[in-house]
Amino acid sequence: MAEEEGDNSEAATETQRALDAARIEVERQELAVMLSGEYDRLGAIVSIHPGTGGLEAQDWAEMLLRLYLRWAERHGYQTEIADLQPGEGGGVKSATFTVDGDCAYGYLRAEAGIHRLVRISPFDANARRHTSFASVFVFPAIDDKVEVIINPADLRIDTFRASGAGGQHVNKTDSAVRMTHLPSGIVVSCQNERSQYKNRSLAMKILRARLFELEERKKREQFEEFSKDKKEITWGSQIRSYVLQPYQMVKDHRTGVEIGNTGAVLDGDIDEFIQAFLMGVRKGDAEAVPA
Repeated sequence: MAEEEGDNSEAATETQRALDAARIEVERQELAVMLSGEYDRLGAIVSIHPGTGGLEAQDWAEMLLRLYLRWAERHGYQTEIADLQPGEGGGVKSATFTVDGDCAYGYLRAEAGIHRLVRISPFDANARRHTSFASVFVFPAIDDKVEVIINPADLRIDTFRASGAGGQHVNKTDSAVRMTHLPSGIVVSCQNERSQYKNRSLAMKILRARLFELEERKKREQFEEFSKDKKEITWGSQIRSYVLQPYQMVKDHRTGVEIGNTGAVLDGDIDEFIQAFLMGVRKGDAEAVPA
């Protein structure tokens, strides 16, 4: 009827509405399948660490931090910097932040791995091309419904004065908290809040998430592979390459997705990479699942 009556007919309008509604429902069902993991609907805790290379790698880590904060902003997620260690001369030595919102972990788990940057170095007076690496670790921000038992006797809690920007009170009081879980050796720190109590609370949240992840991997008899994930952050182990010179291209090595608009990607437009990864997991593509 729509074809017979023309594009401006009532039948054509109703047909287009039905098609749009069907497309939305299909996308909703696909998303539900892709994010059907037990913890996919939780928030996320993200840690970024530069590889070898000093200032170059530290600057790349800071670029990744901005990328993920911009991505979260685009999706309406709330973020909070838990720990930020500035690098000497620029960039960051490490950064940990939380992402609160529905399915934040389900999406961001696609980003766990080593990221490689190729560019003309802004720090090289000879304008030579440099390659930098940084690692991204993603953990589910587990809620109180998931039981993680932490014996207070297994914890060493140190307080210290926060470093870097954060206001006069933050920098002049021992409000920062470093929490060490002695049996596992896991260390987390939080120095963003003015209140030592709030820093303790956030540090405990991060510790619970990391211990939970550790136990889950043990249950799946993949603890050795978890340790292997923390291999040297160098050539050959990257999940994605961001090339700014001699051409511009971002390529995901797990899914084969390539995007030429590097500026948009570095500004947080990474949904195409995430969706391709999740579709690969859904189809059972082992290459799309990080080791």
